Amino acid sequence: MTTTAKVAPEKSEEKNAAPRSNGKVNAIGLSLNDYKGTKSTLCKGCGHDAITSSIVKACMELDINPTTVAKLSGIGCSSKTPNYFLEQAHGLNSVHGRMSTISTGSSLANRSLSNIGVSGDGDTASIGLGNFLHMLRRNVRMVYIVENNGCYGLTKGQFSATADQGSVKKGGKEVNQNEPVDICALAIQMGCRFVARSFSGDTQQVKALIKAAMAHDGTALIDIVSPCVTFNNHEGSTKSVSYAREHEDPLHEIGFIPHHDPILVDYKPGESLDVRMHDGSLITLNKLEYDYDPRDKKKAVELLHDAIENQHFYTGLIYCSTDSVSFGDKMNMVEEPLASLSEERVRPSNDVFNEIMESLK
Repeated sequence: MTTTAKVAPEKSEEKNAAPRSNGKVNAIGLSLNDYKGTKSTLCKGCGHDAITSSIVKACMELDINPTTVAKLSGIGCSSKTPNYFLEQAHGLNSVHGRMSTISTGSSLANRSLSNIGVSGDGDTASIGLGNFLHMLRRNVRMVYIVENNGCYGLTKGQFSATADQGSVKKGGKEVNQNEPVDICALAIQMGCRFVARSFSGDTQQVKALIKAAMAHDGTALIDIVSPCVTFNNHEGSTKSVSYAREHEDPLHEIGFIPHHDPILVDYKPGESLDVRMHDGSLITLNKLEYDYDPRDKKKAVELLHDAIENQHFYTGLIYCSTDSVSFGDKMNMVEEPLASLSEERVRPSNDVFNEIMESLK
């Protein structure tokens, strides 16, 4: 993947960075506009655009250089989203259901890039389900965002694999008879160590979760219910705006403290829970009604089972563990991009080659 990206200014140039829009720039001299992409062509009011806004703000506040990011997607309304953020990043739009496969290769080929993948419920839980599950068990280093609207928006709103049983299709005549695929529950079972669920309308929670996901060393899954305002926003749909707002039950309030900032947390014992990420950052969870610890895998599975049984919509950090080894580390991959390695480093000598051949006899 190549780009003609504009390189972020060095620290010494920060004071000379040209401010845009409201004039605010971050620590590397970039404005909010520098993290945006092309103008959205999605339907007006689409929840996907709210997620895009959260990605843009999270990356700016984390001082991420857009040229160090690889954006990945498959096919569907959701997979158009990467066009709308980080215009200066590398990007690849794959075929339907193959984003997981492409991201696996990208993460190994260039470990200096941060991978952000945006997929949909059809792209992930239907045609791409097999690839998605294998990516999870390998623990590929990436932020994997699912924009989940429970329908196929590009083909007139048919039920997707994540549509809840009993959901009513637009028009009121067709009811979904099938059990839904719970992306979060599957992720935990396949060994994913960062699993979260949110609602596109809860932009502050989405932004905090994206920040924490960027600090995770491995696959960080965020399943975001993002209503389709054209085909799945009617009474009887469990993925509509009104249903999500009425049934959303946050497990905690979320704050994120980057590792390069002073860690100053002011709370009484028992009121908050800090989960330290791989890079030293903290995600701070302020408990609301529940005595919920996202580090408890068994409790996370029980919570998701309860949500399915009672059609409850819990949001927040469902499960997180920093006991994680990414796919690149398992494969003993070098830190440098493979394309930059010299021939001497990638081509075995005659002695090494003969040794390999002898081992195969």
